[in-house]
Amino acid sequence: MSIQLGPIQYGKAETRLVRIVRDTARHEITDLNVSSALRGPFEAAYLDGDQSNVLPTDTQKNSAYVWAKKLNPDPIEAYGLALAHHFVDDVPPVEAARIEIERYGWTRVEIDGRPHDHTFVRTGQEVRTAAITYEPAVTHVVQGFKDLVVLKSTGSHFKDFLVDEYTTLQPTDDRIMATSLTAKWRITDPAADLDWNGMYAGVKAAMLERFAELESYALQQTLWHMGRAALEAYPAIAEIRLVAPNKHHFLVDFSRFDEPNENEVFHADDRPYGLIQASAVREGASPAGDAWYSYTGLV
Repeated sequence: MSIQLGPIQYGKAETRLVRIVRDTARHEITDLNVSSALRGPFEAAYLDGDQSNVLPTDTQKNSAYVWAKKLNPDPIEAYGLALAHHFVDDVPPVEAARIEIERYGWTRVEIDGRPHDHTFVRTGQEVRTAAITYEPAVTHVVQGFKDLVVLKSTGSHFKDFLVDEYTTLQPTDDRIMATSLTAKWRITDPAADLDWNGMYAGVKAAMLERFAELESYALQQTLWHMGRAALEAYPAIAEIRLVAPNKHHFLVDFSRFDEPNENEVFHADDRPYGLIQASAVREGASPAGDAWYSYTGLV
């Protein structure tokens, strides 16, 4: 029986860096968690412990720092592309690189109604993410976010579902629908002048509008229409994937208190929860390759 070494890659996970732009008295902050992973002819390191082709993971960490200095890492997608190109184009024998980034939000402290130039408070509705996979033949950028908590207090139904002897859930024509949304959308070989920040804001706005306006008969239906909205708004997007844990809100039984509860007081239950996943793919879109594959599990 022959046993062979399978696919391999290695890198540096979760390099925390904060970049302050001090070009003027009004400073800007970009707060990142950066992971890198490299592919290439590294078999000897695994089979024989031969490190001659291995760029140390500590060097990858330092490269993330240096490229944050060379560039303003906003937008994070442009920074990730530049870092990936550095590893592949400048460091033989690296053949492919993947950069995964999380960005944490900050906003300015206001004093007497005016935003302060250099004092910030941690904020943000969600964590913005990016995953860049680069090799000379193709480039994939997966833009997205995680932990975007959204809720609509009406306009959601759940009824006419399959019932068996273990079903206890009651159908409803009016329920709270809430989720902590993760969304990722793939752009293949993006144009150099692509407005990453504009696309991010636009996709998020298109999906939230569809979430709010759609009369929903299932979270599955809602996710499908949100994904369609993103692809309709941005032709550069090849596909989008969404993950939505159902954050359940159960009506509290007020019968024992001799009080009505007309969809006003709910118990928020965090587990167990339904986990709904969906994707929307543009017809004729190029194959994803390794674009969705996570080296580190961060994105």
